[in-house]
Amino acid sequence: MTTTLRPTEPLQRNPDGTRSRHYQVCVNSRPVGAVHLGTSPSFGDSVARILDLRIEEPDRRRGRATVAALAAEEVARGWGCREIEAGVPATAEAALRLVKALGYALRNRGMVKQLGDAPPRLPAGSSARPMTPEEFEVWWVHESEDYARTWMQRGVPEAEARAKSQRDHETLLPQGLATENTWLSVLEHEGTRVGVLWLALRDGKPFIFDVEVDEAQRGRGHGRSLLLLAEIQAHDLDRRTLGLNVFAGNTPAERLYESLGYETTQYSFYKPLL
Repeated sequence: MTTTLRPTEPLQRNPDGTRSRHYQVCVNSRPVGAVHLGTSPSFGDSVARILDLRIEEPDRRRGRATVAALAAEEVARGWGCREIEAGVPATAEAALRLVKALGYALRNRGMVKQLGDAPPRLPAGSSARPMTPEEFEVWWVHESEDYARTWMQRGVPEAEARAKSQRDHETLLPQGLATENTWLSVLEHEGTRVGVLWLALRDGKPFIFDVEVDEAQRGRGHGRSLLLLAEIQAHDLDRRTLGLNVFAGNTPAERLYESLGYETTQYSFYKPLL
């Protein structure tokens, strides 16, 4: 039997600059599922994304999804893409097995914590204050460079990583410290600055965009204190969930988040298209 992708629409040019197309997954011309393939809003036409891949129940567990995913990779190569991405919900066990079997590497994962009814307290000696404009200027340079370097370490070319860092920061902080629904805080312990927290509302829900302990203060539990501060701020907003992203390989952060009750909700994978 031959499994192929059949376009069901012309190539779409979307308002955000991406392109996409829907396909039927066919076995000997018989439709058995669907694929939605697009390009990345973050990296442009050089990176493809499998937006959806679905095989109908009667045809599952026969390798149809594997062939459809490989066919989607060929389409992406034809578009000139150097890489392909796939987001997989943590509960989708079959999809997780599939991407791993096809050689996709984990890039990052989204995590969420359900908060209790009462906010936590900061440890004795710790307190928080808003970041000053002078601190913001220094932090912006450091954070932008660190964010770009993180993407470079995960296979993104330097020029694209730096462009993404600049674009993301300008999008998320268009008015700097005055950006609406955004809180940049400095944590102090016994009068000494120890770290920074960047919390903002994303789709109406609190999300930690950056939590960083100053290098000289690491290994003293201040990372946990910063996360407790995020919970306090979420409670102040009358919200009961708190989300964050963690890059693969950041084992200390992953262990810290898990110890505080964060659970993985979404995995993001990528694969070079050689």
